[in-house]
Amino acid sequence: MIPAVDRPGATRLDRTLSTPLWAQLHADLLRRVEGGEFEHAFPGELALAAEYAVSRNTVREALRRLRADGTVVAGRGHPPRLGRQTEITQPLGALYSLFASVRDSGMSAYSQVRTLDVRADGVVASKLGLEESTPLLYLERVRFAGGAPLAVDRVWLPYALTAALREADFAETSLYRELDSRCGIRLTGGQERIRAVLPTPGERRLLATPETTAALAIDRLGLAERTPVEWRHTVVRGDRFSVLARFSAKGYQLDVHSGHHRADWSR
Repeated sequence: MIPAVDRPGATRLDRTLSTPLWAQLHADLLRRVEGGEFEHAFPGELALAAEYAVSRNTVREALRRLRADGTVVAGRGHPPRLGRQTEITQPLGALYSLFASVRDSGMSAYSQVRTLDVRADGVVASKLGLEESTPLLYLERVRFAGGAPLAVDRVWLPYALTAALREADFAETSLYRELDSRCGIRLTGGQERIRAVLPTPGERRLLATPETTAALAIDRLGLAERTPVEWRHTVVRGDRFSVLARFSAKGYQLDVHSGHHRADWSR
């Protein structure tokens, strides 16, 4: 595949690779879209064929894939243009599955599993109320929405309760669905801390984000009744994710944490 590079303009396609030219072109166009090159206008078939020195059939196949995931919109007799990127909105105070939320928004949802193993982590174990040496099941995924990276998701669970998850394929399913069906565990609540962060260089590469794109870090402690069963750290693209708070005439409470101090805001 075409490597991601931090420069504008087309990357030369490599005809010596086994990767089809349309796939290389598709990857490079996605890179350029993520880099903000086509904000004002998206080039037509002839222009792309000339720029990349490929046939119009190659361009059409790449554009077909871009249309399928909503990156590009093109009607009969009209030049292609960038589609409106759908933002995933989550309500505060609700237990949600990111996988289900993406599907509910009308986009395709899948994950690239980077790690699924058993390890010890004293810091995380203490957050789960366990001894520091307790074995934990660790799952790390890149979450995709509409064919583009949305989040880097890292989850730790007590291995004694979740050993059956080692047989699950998390590319096309949600953790909570597998927890329920394979382990008989259903989350009933918990707490989240959401904060603005600068992604690490590695996270930025995985999310395919330019340096100007902000991110949100979400730390979640998931409970089954009163038992902690999940510690999750998610870094999600700030341009594709938001949280929603509802309020009424009676007001609402917002807890603002700073160091060891907490202030309660209402109305």
